[in-house]
Amino acid sequence: MPPLPRAHLLTFRTYGTWLHGDGRGSMQLNRCTAHGSPSLRPSEHWRAHIVELMTSEPMLLSPAAREIVHIAIREVCEFRSWSLLASNVRSNHVHVVLAQCELPDRAMATFKAWSTRRLREAGVADSEARVWARHGSTKYLWSDEAAREAVEYVVEWQDH
Repeated sequence: MPPLPRAHLLTFRTYGTWLHGDGRGSMQLNRCTAHGSPSLRPSEHWRAHIVELMTSEPMLLSPAAREIVHIAIREVCEFRSWSLLASNVRSNHVHVVLAQCELPDRAMATFKAWSTRRLREAGVADSEARVWARHGSTKYLWSDEAAREAVEYVVEWQDH
């Protein structure tokens, strides 16, 4: 069995806050892209088309909602015995660093599911609202140094 990465940096966005065609760049829909692949060029036409397809309003997390998501992430890690190195819940995205996680996509899906349930229980998100964008980013961190840098990025550099 090949060695596991030392950690993973998971990043996922709230629904509708970074659309395809956005000036910040985006990846092609329905196509597997390798890490470092070039992003699509900004396109107001493409972004407007995506807006027409949206089934819910964009989701921004209030400070109270951010705390609910943060608590849900800690609950998941405790329940699953996952080692949480860092997390930072922003208004439109979440970063999580997990040590030696075997299935980062499963971890991301679990964080989203538990957070959505907690947001709905608190009345922050209604039962029909989309909370999270599809998938997210799972960065493999192969060394202790890479894991430390990811934790520093998540904890110290989000407001810069």
